[in-house]
Amino acid sequence: MKTVLITGGSRGIGKCMAENLAKEGYKVILNYNKSEKQAKQIKTELKEQGIEIEIYKADVSKREEVKKMIKYTLNKFKSIDVLINNAGIAKLQMFNDITDEDWNEMLNTNLNSVFYCIQETLPNMIHNKNGCIINISSIWGLVGASCEVAYSVSKAGIIGMTKALAKELGPSNIRVNSIAPGVIDTDMNSNLDNAIKEEIKSETPLNKIGKPIDIYKCAKWLIEDEFTTGQIISPNGGYVI
Repeated sequence: MKTVLITGGSRGIGKCMAENLAKEGYKVILNYNKSEKQAKQIKTELKEQGIEIEIYKADVSKREEVKKMIKYTLNKFKSIDVLINNAGIAKLQMFNDITDEDWNEMLNTNLNSVFYCIQETLPNMIHNKNGCIINISSIWGLVGASCEVAYSVSKAGIIGMTKALAKELGPSNIRVNSIAPGVIDTDMNSNLDNAIKEEIKSETPLNKIGKPIDIYKCAKWLIEDEFTTGQIISPNGGYVI
């Protein structure tokens, strides 16, 4: 069965992916940084069901930590068949209030991490002439969000990287796609009050907010599909059409 490395896998969309792919029989490495308690809990709960996963602490905004994570994964599983770049942060703030520190933190965590993880994983995928890379972007990377300029820029960068890399890596039989979710019911969006959630629902043709399982199903299809690359798939209930 294929080996899957998921960054930011201890909460929200990443957690849902890790748990469900492990249940499907994939060999899963769940990366986390600050959420050690949550990561260990996922590992324990799955073990109680007879399912084993690996958890690995690394700040993926730092290349040296990414290098160590990739080395550990390859030593243990010999290959990385699927890389899901999911780690990310978000912050609401007016553009004029963004400091250099805010800007750099956002780009390092959301965009540079994708660059590091892909670059460190590629030699193995190229050697195997096979690979699947899924980059988690956002609808705000497609259309931009007021008071989330830094976030929107980081997610738009992921989309550009996905399209360019798909062209470059296609001859090596490596598929690169991006999922750009709409508003999903996760911790990242827990700051939204009920009034805002209802407003979002009313502006969404399907009249609902997405769930992590919706994004997992999309990722699973991209893992299994053999003829899709360079695509930006946006499960958003029709919020952005």
